[in-house]
Amino acid sequence: MYTYIAKRLLVAIPTLLIISIFVFSLQKLLPGDPILAMAGEERDPQVLEFLREKYRLNDPVPYQYVRWLGAALQGDLGISLRTNQPVLQLIGEKLPVTIQLAIMSMIFAFVIGVPMGILAAVKKNTMIDYLANIIALTGLSIPNFWLGIMLILLVSVNLGWLPASGYEPFFSNPLRSLETMLMPSFVLGNALAATLMRHTRSAMLSVLSADYIRTARAKGLPESTVVLEHSFRNAMLPIVTLTALLFGELLAGAVLTEQIFTIPGFGKLIVDAVFNRDYAVVQGVVICTAIGFILMNLLADILYVLLNPRMRAAL
Repeated sequence: MYTYIAKRLLVAIPTLLIISIFVFSLQKLLPGDPILAMAGEERDPQVLEFLREKYRLNDPVPYQYVRWLGAALQGDLGISLRTNQPVLQLIGEKLPVTIQLAIMSMIFAFVIGVPMGILAAVKKNTMIDYLANIIALTGLSIPNFWLGIMLILLVSVNLGWLPASGYEPFFSNPLRSLETMLMPSFVLGNALAATLMRHTRSAMLSVLSADYIRTARAKGLPESTVVLEHSFRNAMLPIVTLTALLFGELLAGAVLTEQIFTIPGFGKLIVDAVFNRDYAVVQGVVICTAIGFILMNLLADILYVLLNPRMRAAL
């Protein structure tokens, strides 16, 4: 198992290297100059030149990349051109917010999507199946920003049950934090639940038609045992992969949802950095997002081994 994990981590190294090269190179092609925004309205040529020398933006791009990569390997992702704060500090402030939002969204997605998918597969071509598919298609079709605005109007403005916006750190006030995160988590989880439902239904249908399922039923096992212990366990492999990818997307930042509910997460950070041409922050956020995706895929690979006896035997 440890050799398998080590090999997967070794594959991640060139992946991160290629991503860093692309991000560092492509962002130089963005229109605009961050130094012009920093210099103020007068934009004195001497001030502009001083700032470019200070941040070493006059150096050739390959030199800038090598210098940045060497510092990044030592844990230094640079300084924000806009706020003059270390990029690692900014990420440390925003990442817990997005992680909390992602975890709560995935909980909503699993609680809604997976049982619906199982039920739709077991009751194939019945009214329950058709209804589950209609609900899933509806969840995929409704834009997140529209659903978020409607929830704010109904739940917050009209009923006054939950706060309309804002964020409270979990460890400072857990109850208030959960209250502020419930609606945005449901908005994101609703769309993910529809995707999970469709994939769960498809995976369950392929497993339920297998010979060993017919054998289990012929032995007289209860239907709940056949569905949950024999079918769902084997149908979980594609669901695990999908969950890892969806969680990685959430870590990248749900921009619209965070903007609607005024959540200071990764999404707002990356949008502000792109608009302000804050190169160091863009690079740091993208690298952290790539690491998140790689870690989630590694977790999915480990779960594959734990869930699949044949892979355990092969290792």
